[in-house]
Amino acid sequence: MVNTTDTDLSAQLRRAMLDADPALSRYNPLSRILVFDQFNSGTHGWTELIGNHDGKGDLDTVDAHMKDFRPPQLSSCTFFDTGTHGAMTGTYALKVATRPLTGHTGVAIRRLTMAKKGRVQFETYFTYKAEASSEENRAFEQAGAGDWDGNIHPSEQQFGAFTIATDICDDRGVRYHNVIRYQNTDLENRFTRRWMYPVVPEPTPREHLEGKANLGPTDDFTAPNPEDWRPFGEPQSFCYNEVPTKVNWHYLRWQIDTEAQRNVELQVNDRVYDMRDIPVPAYEERYDSLDNLLNFYVSTRTHTNVRNFLFLDSVLISVDW
Repeated sequence: MVNTTDTDLSAQLRRAMLDADPALSRYNPLSRILVFDQFNSGTHGWTELIGNHDGKGDLDTVDAHMKDFRPPQLSSCTFFDTGTHGAMTGTYALKVATRPLTGHTGVAIRRLTMAKKGRVQFETYFTYKAEASSEENRAFEQAGAGDWDGNIHPSEQQFGAFTIATDICDDRGVRYHNVIRYQNTDLENRFTRRWMYPVVPEPTPREHLEGKANLGPTDDFTAPNPEDWRPFGEPQSFCYNEVPTKVNWHYLRWQIDTEAQRNVELQVNDRVYDMRDIPVPAYEERYDSLDNLLNFYVSTRTHTNVRNFLFLDSVLISVDW
């Protein structure tokens, strides 16, 4: 028989220990912390996602859309007007950047495995920005993005989308991706400010070799067809804070269940979205060499010829194993 008093005391003690650590107290982890990546001290295993290539070391065999996802950088959030802004805690944040090319995507991935199936939670403090000052965004303003009105800066309309996703494969070879995307603007650069999910799994190098997928360099690698994306919840606006050189940090907590192969819940600042009914499409074929795969990736995609940036101050991944 479980002593509920002892259980309650244990939970209170654990919470007190978390609250005593300023770095951890702002998070709400599950019972076991798997990783706690504080980017002021390094990249902590986050690296550029690159597609598969043959055993001869021939990088020309990498799929075209996966050749240039760009490595993540440690950034002090330095801008042309104010100099070094710094991260939420410390000087450096993890920065994922696109090229100034419409449709280009920057991707950073964290590679792990599962010791057991169950609930997994991803938490972070993040912000997103478009390039602060460039010929491209000035041209974009002249093309009708809107004049500066002293409040909303035209650069806010130059940020496309950011995505957080998993790549999971169980011990039976069943592979799938949980995906959440914040779409700030649509492909016509109109504000949408909504959360979305795909109804198809993302194309893989094996599918390309089998002739089932053939993406170009700037295609959306998560789900290439815009018709395969669905919104969920109510639209959500963020504190962009008027200009692209003011950085405000936002809290995100996303929980999934690898036992049930589904999403559970998304919290972003004060909004909480129930995701239990949102589908998680799996691949029809089984995958080898990926037993207990548990990867997380973050990406940002620009819809204009202006660089887009996603900044992460820190990441905490916890489980209930």
